[in-house]
Amino acid sequence: MSHIEFTQGFNQFQTVLYAFAFRLTKNEEDARDLLQETAYKAFKYKDMYQPKTNLRAWLMTIMRNTFINNYRQRKRRQVLHDATNNDYLLDSGAHTVRNSGESNVTTEEIQGVIDALEDWLKVPFLLYLQGYKYDEIATTMQIPLGTVKSRIFFARKRLQEDIAALYPQTTLEEVLD
Repeated sequence: MSHIEFTQGFNQFQTVLYAFAFRLTKNEEDARDLLQETAYKAFKYKDMYQPKTNLRAWLMTIMRNTFINNYRQRKRRQVLHDATNNDYLLDSGAHTVRNSGESNVTTEEIQGVIDALEDWLKVPFLLYLQGYKYDEIATTMQIPLGTVKSRIFFARKRLQEDIAALYPQTTLEEVLD
């Protein structure tokens, strides 16, 4: 089959192919892309087409396989497409709020609060901070697992209270001034 005959055959089925592409993709732009990709592959591999066979079925098979391959590729990539408008801007107003938490609480102050804990709270808490699991701490200290959990809980609670006492809460008006 000559190039001209193949082109005429393709043009004859172009509307049918577009309708099939639209049925697969359910989107006009994607259908046009799929039709274009099918045309590219059909003309690239036209030597593989056997004359006197069903050209329409051959083209639709190319289209269907291309669609399936693209679908599988998109599924593997897990592409997230955000189609929302980016017209929404955050309005922080005239005031900017400064988060002074990191600068107010220094490592030395936190270490001092931890050191002030009683040994029965401090030791399991420090082991937990070092990355030991509850059952490892229980085995090391030779105490029940529930006791380890409760001591770490009480240590956290005490640390929160002590740090809060170091830094009394300020009102929103004081922060904004």
